[in-house]
Amino acid sequence: MPQLNPGPWFLIFLFTWLFFLAIMPNKVMSYLLNNNPTTKNNQKPKPNPWNWPWP
Repeated sequence: MPQLNPGPWFLIFLFTWLFFLAIMPNKVMSYLLNNNPTTKNNQKPKPNPWNWPWP
């Protein structure tokens, strides 16, 4: 049964993980973001009081 022969597939598995663990992180981390993330303002705006037309 050819699927039980790990000979050719083990090297493919090994080189794939080597690629993902050694080469790919450097490529991903080298990308620059177009928009720099900004911090969100945590203060809630105060609502304006409603002036009723009839007192």
